[in-house]
Amino acid sequence: MALQAASREALAGVELTLIGALEDSTTDDFGQQLFAVAGLLDREIGLRRALADPSTEPADRERLVRDLLGGKVSGDVLDVVAAAVAARWSSPRQLVDGIEDLATTAVLVRAERAGRLDAVEDELFRLGRIVAGDTRLDQVLSDRTAATEGKLSLVRELIGAKTDPLTAVLVENLVAQPRGRDLVGGLEALAAAAAKRRERSVAHVVSAGPLSAAQQESLAASLRRIYARPIALHVEVDPDLGGGLVIKVGDEVIDGSTRGRLDALRRRFS
Repeated sequence: MALQAASREALAGVELTLIGALEDSTTDDFGQQLFAVAGLLDREIGLRRALADPSTEPADRERLVRDLLGGKVSGDVLDVVAAAVAARWSSPRQLVDGIEDLATTAVLVRAERAGRLDAVEDELFRLGRIVAGDTRLDQVLSDRTAATEGKLSLVRELIGAKTDPLTAVLVENLVAQPRGRDLVGGLEALAAAAAKRRERSVAHVVSAGPLSAAQQESLAASLRRIYARPIALHVEVDPDLGGGLVIKVGDEVIDGSTRGRLDALRRRFS
């Protein structure tokens, strides 16, 4: 989600309201309610334009959303939405983007406080790899003409009780409300958001064979020294590499695989 300057400033301000609301909130489905609000505004063009109209007074926009959603979402969720519509966004569409980002943050904060953020991050990454490796599954879940409930049923069948319920919340929203995003990219972005929540960067590691826990700890320590910050490993096994590792951190790729070295030699002598 690439927000323009005004929207980034708006989101930063509303995030403070969100974190404050989450401190004492007893609303278990805080994130789900915010996702529902984002979905409503995504569908209702006129409404989102009215709520993001910079020519109207913030108090009027806040009053409108409180009249509309009062009694339909919890009071603490409504306070966050009211703060969002009172802020100044670059466009109505970015108001929706911002509320969805807040919903994701709410889910990740809940996972963090429950000590389950690591699991959610890992499950998002692994599910992304599963979908990326199954073209048919990706096509079915990304089909914009298919019934949403049918796609959600397939997702629930796929992940069942195997994943954390908070992982399921994030995945189901992505499938139900893709909003122009491809599924694999969306899952990777969610995994990255979970890693960022822990103030770490993500290293996508492709290995010719499984890495032991000790090997992963050693690799993470080496990358931490290289990049001077904590690094989360997302490890994928690809026997076709022949040996070694391929490591991608941001736009930087470290290719120490047998296949990579052979390719480099071919380029040198071609």
